Amino acid sequence: MTDQEIVALYWARDEQAIARTAERFGAYCRKIAMNLLGSARDAEECENDTWLAAWNSMPQNRPQRLAPYLGRITRNLALDLRDRRSAAKRGGGQAEAVLEELSDCLPAAGHVAREVESAETARAVSAFLRELPEEARNIFLRRYWYCDATADIARRYRVSESKVRVTLHRTRQKLKVYLEKEGVVL
Repeated sequence: MTDQEIVALYWARDEQAIARTAERFGAYCRKIAMNLLGSARDAEECENDTWLAAWNSMPQNRPQRLAPYLGRITRNLALDLRDRRSAAKRGGGQAEAVLEELSDCLPAAGHVAREVESAETARAVSAFLRELPEEARNIFLRRYWYCDATADIARRYRVSESKVRVTLHRTRQKLKVYLEKEGVVL
């Protein structure tokens, strides 16, 4: 089924929407959750919560592309679940490493105008990513959006792990300079 056909099922409140979504996007959402949570049981719970959230949000939304829509829902749910369950004690996943890597080039969490700056920072990061060469952008997104391990990224793009690490390091440095130039307080 196409994305539009699945969305139409949601809008018609047809329960087949969930089954079709799970068939088409289950592995994708499970991978995102697993990378963040490090637990198959938690990833499965997050995946199921994604279907419920999609069911509840579809009457107000009509996404053109389901993968990024569902990926964002899954990622947010996984981060919330990770916070609630103290994932570091349970084996973690890639989330702690990813957050540590980005700590030098993103604003501190306790800044006074955090909400406004978060939106501005998000727009600046998006603009920065659009300027990157495709390979560097893909590597950056796989690491910092999907929380893939560097070994998985290397296999996916058929490059060495060393190249992935160097690309990430250089991209983080460029991001820091870009954000400072844009006036984002780090």
